Amino acid sequence: MFMTIREVLKESIIDYSKVKRTDWIQRHPGQCVLNGSQVHWTNDIEDAMKKEGLLGVKKYYDQICEELLRTVSMVAEFRTQKLKRLTLNALIVIDVHAQEVVQKLVEQKIDDPQKFEWLQQLRYYWENEDCRVKCIQTDYPYGYEYLGNSMRLVITPLTDKCYMTLMGALNLNIGGAPAGPAGTGKTESTKDLAKALAKHCVVFNCSDTME
Repeated sequence: MFMTIREVLKESIIDYSKVKRTDWIQRHPGQCVLNGSQVHWTNDIEDAMKKEGLLGVKKYYDQICEELLRTVSMVAEFRTQKLKRLTLNALIVIDVHAQEVVQKLVEQKIDDPQKFEWLQQLRYYWENEDCRVKCIQTDYPYGYEYLGNSMRLVITPLTDKCYMTLMGALNLNIGGAPAGPAGTGKTESTKDLAKALAKHCVVFNCSDTME
């Protein structure tokens, strides 16, 4: 299963630059569309910074806004196709966050891929025939767990901080324990990070009635 997902993800990443993005979204499975687009998003931003600095990031911001509008217009086309719509909805959630990140980079005048404002993001790389997920000093292998065509959680500044902390904990081989009142999204955030890393996630509800 892991090897198959790795091969299909690799195909989608290679295919991305060969066809129009709207066609590419339709040609590949949902999981590969989400992660393949993130690999290219990371690569495109770092390329823009290295080649043209802040001007490159500004140009890329305009490009990402256009791509997002095109993806949103596709939702109406696939109104009747539930699975396609699921992929598009999840992709829009990720694209909106990607757009916000690029907007912040422009506002803060970040033109170097080694600056903290960029390093703190969850970044995807295809290196040595393998997908890696990086966040600050954490370099984590993508898990290739079969997730199917699943929804993604909307990413807020608080979820960003939560991911940063948990990724740091994983790097040190220790656990993390999000704390807070019931129904604030602790479990959902952890499940979404597991999706982002393609790791198998099991939830136990250890209430006082559990033996």
